[in-house]
Amino acid sequence: MSKLRLSGVSKAYGATMALRRGDLEVEAGEVHVLIGSNGSGKSTLCKIAAGSVRPDSGEITIDGQPVRISGPQGARALGIGTFYQELSLAAHRTVEENICLTDLPHKAGLFVDRAALAARAARYIALFDGVTGSGFAADASVGELRADQRQLVEIMKTLATEAPVLIFDEPTSALDSAQVERFFDILRDLKRQGRAMVFISHRMDEIFSIGDRVTVIRDGETVATSRLADTDQAAVIGRMVGEAPRQAQAAVAPVKSDEAAGEPVLSVRGLTGPGYANVSFEVGRGEIVGFGGLHGQGQSAVLRALFGAHPVGTGEVLLKGDRLDARTPRAAIRRGLAYVSGDRSRDGIIQGRPILENLMPIHYLRQRLRIAQPAALREKARPAVEALRTKFAGYADPINALSGGNQQKIVIARWLIDRPDVLLLDDPTKGVDLSAKGDLFALIRKLAAEGLGIVLYSSEDAELLANADRILVFNGGRVTRELAGAERTRFNLYHAAYEAA
Repeated sequence: MSKLRLSGVSKAYGATMALRRGDLEVEAGEVHVLIGSNGSGKSTLCKIAAGSVRPDSGEITIDGQPVRISGPQGARALGIGTFYQELSLAAHRTVEENICLTDLPHKAGLFVDRAALAARAARYIALFDGVTGSGFAADASVGELRADQRQLVEIMKTLATEAPVLIFDEPTSALDSAQVERFFDILRDLKRQGRAMVFISHRMDEIFSIGDRVTVIRDGETVATSRLADTDQAAVIGRMVGEAPRQAQAAVAPVKSDEAAGEPVLSVRGLTGPGYANVSFEVGRGEIVGFGGLHGQGQSAVLRALFGAHPVGTGEVLLKGDRLDARTPRAAIRRGLAYVSGDRSRDGIIQGRPILENLMPIHYLRQRLRIAQPAALREKARPAVEALRTKFAGYADPINALSGGNQQKIVIARWLIDRPDVLLLDDPTKGVDLSAKGDLFALIRKLAAEGLGIVLYSSEDAELLANADRILVFNGGRVTRELAGAERTRFNLYHAAYEAA
């Protein structure tokens, strides 16, 4: 009998289906791997089991009995403990307080029993003795720890629930190899105790090292479950993609002809800094170079570093053959770099201000203007706005009155008033509807045809395959593979990302 079973579970957010049909059956004494591409629905399925998301339909059973999970506390009461991909730690509390946060021991019914808390936390800290690193202690403030140490605290916190069912959503993403191996030793011991565990990871070596069975989710639906001993990496990736390796050899039609790109407009050599290391590549005039790989592998950090918004340790950057030492965005802009972020609320729009004001800051900076002449500025902005087919009533309207897609068009248009040499696109279509995406990429391809050098990072593989001439696959802050020509297939892109991971 299964320990935890989810059948026909679905979840929609308005018109967006996060999960169409999620099925998952986890047995006692197994590590059940859940895998799927970004946005496939695997985290939503786990959050439903953890009680943090309420399903629209479907059935959940524990030990064969139907249950209704009212929330995270209800899930814990039913014996489900969860490690969340987004860490849920209290930064100003100590390590031992965070480990016991879900069930603080009390005395006299009122006060925290500090001795009992310390003793309980010590059991879980001891499990990772020797791999926690310097500065890690029971009384250390979590906010002062490194990323890997915070992740270890979250794992300890999950283990401290002593739940019969444990869900781990990418628990090893920030851990080093020694920490991962220790964690896997703990999971193997829990298997022997009869615990049921769900394990989400993008690292194929980990999946085959620790997993017993694997369930693949694609486009919001469970598509297959199999024993890992009876399959291999290529077969798993093929199910994720929806095609067998032999069916995936034809590359997506190239964006432009196979002629060589123009002379290098941007050359990056050995770029190293926080979150990325030894990154080297060139972008030719008229070329779109894609950054691929799983989320958070250094793609955005490199783009922001080139734009002067993220620290650079070592390396060399050449723009049109001359050394670029842009330590601030202002300096990068004046040298001819443009940067568009997918997080327009943080890095793009000027909240509450008119559309015209949102269009003109780069023009003001590059032209060193001091006096605003609205009529002249509107005329200057008009070609860029029309090129993107941006819809709005008037330049005096507030930017917040526009849809998300039109807001992003305004952000891109501001860079086109004074044409840059290199356009850095950091997941620019995040949260943008399909129609607006079509307009954006049509313009991006047109700009490349006119000789602009473009670097495109996208969390959607289809966008890279449809628009990039070459794709650099990132993992752990490094470029691990380049896909060009006939190698630019969805299967190869997945395989490169997961194999490298």
